[in-house]
Amino acid sequence: MNPTSVFEETYKNYLTRIAELDFARIAERLGAEMSGAELIIPFFGNPHRVSTQGLSDPSGNRPDFSVSVVLFKYLLLCPDVDPIEDDWVSFKDFKDAAPFAGSFVNYTEAPLAKYFSGRLKYLEEACRGNHGHPPASTFSYDLSMQFNALPKIPVLMLFNDTDEEFAARCAVLFERRAEKYLDMECLAMVGMQLSERLYRFP
Repeated sequence: MNPTSVFEETYKNYLTRIAELDFARIAERLGAEMSGAELIIPFFGNPHRVSTQGLSDPSGNRPDFSVSVVLFKYLLLCPDVDPIEDDWVSFKDFKDAAPFAGSFVNYTEAPLAKYFSGRLKYLEEACRGNHGHPPASTFSYDLSMQFNALPKIPVLMLFNDTDEEFAARCAVLFERRAEKYLDMECLAMVGMQLSERLYRFP
């Protein structure tokens, strides 16, 4: 079976599963907006529409595979009670992160550090161009920026630029309660989506 067929089969399976959900009941809990029979969910600041007929991005096209899976899982894993653990943690600190922790460093944090090394001003522009903003708390880094990957899943990027002693370093953190909204594979996808958006700027 080719990858396109696998994606189509997976996509249809997810549509069948979300058809059983009460959109109106979970909308507020997920920070989504109801519009007729659709849910509008911003992903990194860009509104995506979700219905039992399919997903669409701001251009009206179906999102790519990873974005689609993240949106589907965000609906399906909606917790019954709003979690409160809002302290920032690294990806590897989640209890089920071990199988994905190495990939998260190798495909999100390390490439961001390498790509934006010596380009701090450009990184800040890329962050702001992707709806990033300074976090409420102060961090001892050259650049600290927060993104709303999904309404209930903020992401914090901490970056120290290269100097005469150290190479550039980048850390991407989540609130501890993020694991109540998405599984580890999807949180890893969120990290990769952030890095890809920053690379593509402007």
